[in-house]
Amino acid sequence: MPDPTPLVVFSDDWGRHPSSCQHLISHLLPTRPVVWVNTIGTRPPRLDRATLARVVEKLKQWGRPPSPAQAPAPRVLNPRMWPSFRGRFARGLNRHVLGRAVRAALADLAAPPVVVTTLPITADLVGTFPAARWVYYCVDDFAVWPGLDGRTMRDMEAELAAKVDAVVAVSETLQRHLAALGRPSHLLTHGVDLDHFRRTPEVLPESLRRLDALAGPLVVFWGVIDRRMDTEFVRVLAASLDAGTVLLVGPQDDPDPALLALPRVATLPPVPYADLPALAARAAVLVMPYADLPVTRAMQPLKLKEYLATGKPVVVRELPATREWSDCLDAAATPAAFAAAVRERLATGVPAAQADGRKRLNAEGWAAKAAQFAAWLNG
Repeated sequence: MPDPTPLVVFSDDWGRHPSSCQHLISHLLPTRPVVWVNTIGTRPPRLDRATLARVVEKLKQWGRPPSPAQAPAPRVLNPRMWPSFRGRFARGLNRHVLGRAVRAALADLAAPPVVVTTLPITADLVGTFPAARWVYYCVDDFAVWPGLDGRTMRDMEAELAAKVDAVVAVSETLQRHLAALGRPSHLLTHGVDLDHFRRTPEVLPESLRRLDALAGPLVVFWGVIDRRMDTEFVRVLAASLDAGTVLLVGPQDDPDPALLALPRVATLPPVPYADLPALAARAAVLVMPYADLPVTRAMQPLKLKEYLATGKPVVVRELPATREWSDCLDAAATPAAFAAAVRERLATGVPAAQADGRKRLNAEGWAAKAAQFAAWLNG
């Protein structure tokens, strides 16, 4: 039976990339109205190409009127925001513009909404407009995220956690982090679209035409290319290969310049989510060469279960998020072990024991995750 309680969601830009929150809300859209509020983070502006592109993108977005709700999409709000939350003035200004945008949208809702936020920057909004419940969906420890205003994020998260009605965390590491703030939380690990990633497209999409020019075999990473990447892991891997290419696919957010200058390492810009199965089909091994950092110990990469669902060999940096699936992949703690595992999988493919372990993915679909999420939204 459809739940008539509306949702207001504060999160990353709707449709920009398939975040866990977007996956969950997509499964709830057929049963309840949703207002999605596109927000900004607390990254100090830099004079670089990526920052300029993001500024232009936001200015265009702010110039568009709110999009009407169209199944299966939510109504999307693009409130203009001050690009900082440090200090009373910045926080007060953003509380005003965000609150005004939401209050205007509430007039079209049949009942006070359940408010979901993935971002600590909404701490000042709790209690400023009618809401049935507030739920903090904690997806990362933004206080230690590279390039963000960590002090502001840490302070605002502590305030938010104290105010909301419920907290949902994506990892046990984040649960412990929230417990240190005095808040118990529900655990909801990420799901995966099994039908999507088990496809084997016959035609190479236009976004991947450059693959034909790269020397194989391809050792592939997809995701944000930033300071979370371990340059030494990639350097040792690339140097150990007799042939082939280490391919990093995704947006670049101030990565280590030495990473991109390594021999046998190539990059591609982001490809659409729809094209990831085609990318996986061309890969010989899928890798996650993350550094061991506070931010990577707290996160649960969406790509982990996506990689496993493709049926390809998977080699990862040993981190808390990978331990539950250690029987389904190869995890390494050193650059030499990482490179050796990749070379082994290039030679042998996926062992039978790992393939058998991946059968657990059948219980990890986004529909089941969304049903559990909805139960916690309702209290």
